[in-house]
Amino acid sequence: MITTRRVLRPVLVIAVLGIVAYLVWLQLRPSGVPAGFAASNGRIEAVEIDVAAKTGGRIEDILVDEGEDVAVGQVLARMDTATLRAQLREAQALLAQAKIGVDTANEQVTQAEAEQRASEAVLKQREAELDIAKKTLDRVTQLVRRNTAPIAQQDEADATHQGATAIVAAAEAQVAATKAGITSAQSGVVMAKAKVDAAEATIERIEADLADAVLTSPREGRIQYLVARPGEVVASGATILNLVDLTDVYMTLFLPTSEAGRIAIGTEARIVLDAAPEYVIPATVTYVASVAQFTPKTVETEEEREKLTFRIKARIDPSLLKTYIQYVKTGLPGVATIRLDPDAAWPDDLAIRLPQ
Repeated sequence: MITTRRVLRPVLVIAVLGIVAYLVWLQLRPSGVPAGFAASNGRIEAVEIDVAAKTGGRIEDILVDEGEDVAVGQVLARMDTATLRAQLREAQALLAQAKIGVDTANEQVTQAEAEQRASEAVLKQREAELDIAKKTLDRVTQLVRRNTAPIAQQDEADATHQGATAIVAAAEAQVAATKAGITSAQSGVVMAKAKVDAAEATIERIEADLADAVLTSPREGRIQYLVARPGEVVASGATILNLVDLTDVYMTLFLPTSEAGRIAIGTEARIVLDAAPEYVIPATVTYVASVAQFTPKTVETEEEREKLTFRIKARIDPSLLKTYIQYVKTGLPGVATIRLDPDAAWPDDLAIRLPQ
């Protein structure tokens, strides 16, 4: 009997917790929501993009106005580029000068190579003269040994040989010097090409800055507000204007754990806006928070704020948004209803109804 009681106690506890959870879910569920569905208040939101100046400077012109729809790549504003254009001309002049330096350095290499060939020819000539002087000295030495030539002739031949040897050494030094001259000239070519590369890199950087000075729309959207005006000087990274991406519109809502735990990515949802209750907009759940959080402060009652909820996004189909782009507005409050039970049929009041 004792064993039976020990088994029943956990079962009773689980049953009680299940009943409590169900009662809490019934309490949290908005009135009028049929079984198999969950609903919560929310607001229409969209991805916001701050279009900012990459570098500081004066705003030359802003080509759009608040509320205007813009396309991808459309020019929104321009920064003053007078300084950049002057820097570009300077860099282009330095590039031209550097290219001339490369040509000059190549000519110096050609000249050094010609000097090397000339010095090698002179060396061969001096080596030939040294060979003759050595042969002459050998013959005279033999004659002196046979007493058929005076010793003075031997001394003269020896002096000629020594002079030829010194001349050959000087020619060899000249050849080595011309080789060093070629190496130096080749180094000059490398340095001159490096200056060309540096000038080209400077031009590329300035051209990139000039391109960044033209602020274009990264997405299709609508200008929400202008932060700065033409003629103002802004810092690097300062926001010029803000736009919303009207192809990425969703409603953010919060649901308690008992309901959020049953929602999967891709779950079907319907949105009804307070400003247009006659329309029912289809949506899809694209985000469910992985961590529970407190209900936002916008919830009025203290009891509701103390309950943990999950943040959920119900996204409207981008193709539908393009069809009704003139009706798309952010910040509108409404109610999002999510189908928790895939087998549950949508009630008639939540049948999709769109503007004609």
